[in-house]
Amino acid sequence: MNTTASTVTPREAAEVAAANASGRQPVVFVHGLWLLHSSWDAWKAYVEDRGYAAVAVDWPGDEADVAAALANEGSLAGTSVRDVADHVQEVIEGLDRKPIVIGHSFGGLLVQIIAGRGIAAGTVTIDPAPSQGVLPLPVSSLKAAFPVLGNPLNYGRTVTLTFDEFRYGFANAVSEEEARALYDGFHTPAPGRPLFQAATANFNPAAKTKAAKRNADRGPLLVVTGEKDHIVPFAMANAAFKKQRKNQHHVTEIVEIPGVGHSLVIDSHWQEVADAALDFLSRNGLGA
Repeated sequence: MNTTASTVTPREAAEVAAANASGRQPVVFVHGLWLLHSSWDAWKAYVEDRGYAAVAVDWPGDEADVAAALANEGSLAGTSVRDVADHVQEVIEGLDRKPIVIGHSFGGLLVQIIAGRGIAAGTVTIDPAPSQGVLPLPVSSLKAAFPVLGNPLNYGRTVTLTFDEFRYGFANAVSEEEARALYDGFHTPAPGRPLFQAATANFNPAAKTKAAKRNADRGPLLVVTGEKDHIVPFAMANAAFKKQRKNQHHVTEIVEIPGVGHSLVIDSHWQEVADAALDFLSRNGLGA
């Protein structure tokens, strides 16, 4: 008998139950570092209006909202890529139908891991953190990661970005006013461990950031990249695309959204990104 305690929260369980009761094609959203499930609220309403059922997952240890996360900034300390991937899988296993998975940043890496486990009907990976084997390390990526990687002690800690750090990494392609609103409305402390895991993955054969890419049950996959992204520039996103297109069983595409940075899923351009994702899904037999 499996005595492992479930990591699924009441909020997640309620969304899974609603998706199952609807009979609709579920879409599971996975956020990245420095954000919470609420970063997908606009997307959830948008896809549900178009006939899907939406489920937004937490990371284990996530607080319920931004205020609580800022008040308890150590809640995610030590959280690993494997911890989150296994949690996302547990949420998915509660669904009656194989879901579409959509992830941003480290969430973009996580949905590739999930696709590699064969439990996604289709995948949209947006400005994804690098999986094992993705080699480019642009200067802007190193600069954006320095607030974490610059101190080895951050491996077991959480890190809260200053506004200037957030502005450079996330919100470089929006106005100062919008950047401030995004920082105040969405930014939360994030665990350092996943960034260290990604940074050392290509030196570790057992890296937890490995995503299987050639399996027959991976499903269609779209890589979305923002033209002005500092954290995951085109070179990194394109390297992920080149790795994923080795899959001979399913279509793999890449699309670059002009004029946007890493905040593309939460800033004023989010609907353009959502439309690109929904168009891909529709063209590949995964419409609602």
